[in-house]
Amino acid sequence: MPEVRATSRVARWRGGRTLHPRGLSFGGEVELSGPLADRLVGGPGRYAATLRLSRGVPTPDGWPDLMGLAVRLHGVDGPFDLLLSNTGRLPLLRHLPLPRLDFAGPYGSLLAYRIDGRRRYLLACADRPLGRSLTEVAEVAARNEARFTLLAAGVRDPWRVFGRITFGVRLPAEVDAALAFDPDGRRGSALRPRGVLQRLRVVSYAASQRGRGAAEDQTRLP
Repeated sequence: MPEVRATSRVARWRGGRTLHPRGLSFGGEVELSGPLADRLVGGPGRYAATLRLSRGVPTPDGWPDLMGLAVRLHGVDGPFDLLLSNTGRLPLLRHLPLPRLDFAGPYGSLLAYRIDGRRRYLLACADRPLGRSLTEVAEVAARNEARFTLLAAGVRDPWRVFGRITFGVRLPAEVDAALAFDPDGRRGSALRPRGVLQRLRVVSYAASQRGRGAAEDQTRLP
């Protein structure tokens, strides 16, 4: 496919990620409750996580950008990835990427997950400001102050809390470079966003990951 070849060439030319190239990765923990916990990781509880905050374009520090939050949940059935990007809380804004100045979010799924026949949107909001640069993010995380609240909502339902994210130790640069998050959540999972945009996102991520030589076996990473 032409778009696959183009994305791979851009990744090789840039020497890294085509999408969200500047970012930091961390270990961490996610505490989940309610029915969504069953779908994502097999049940409520606390789970180890791999977390990444990134700039999308990227613009210079302090400028508006489409920040990204990637969350890898290490559940009983293996890892499940959530890829979230800057968006709005209101129903009409949940589908739109909205540039921000600060890394605090909100970060949304943009596309709906279909759960028990209903469309559900996911949202993550920082509990406090995280700064406008990755350096500031690293400083907040080093003080154990980087935390997010996870929320979910239906098409007409209000946002409801179903989880908390706590950032831990920053991961080495080589681990960050090897990480390759799955936009489908988990290979073969029925819980994933649907539609043409999702199929294009899957193709683009796969091409970028091949182009930059991301680790094929993600289970071996911290």
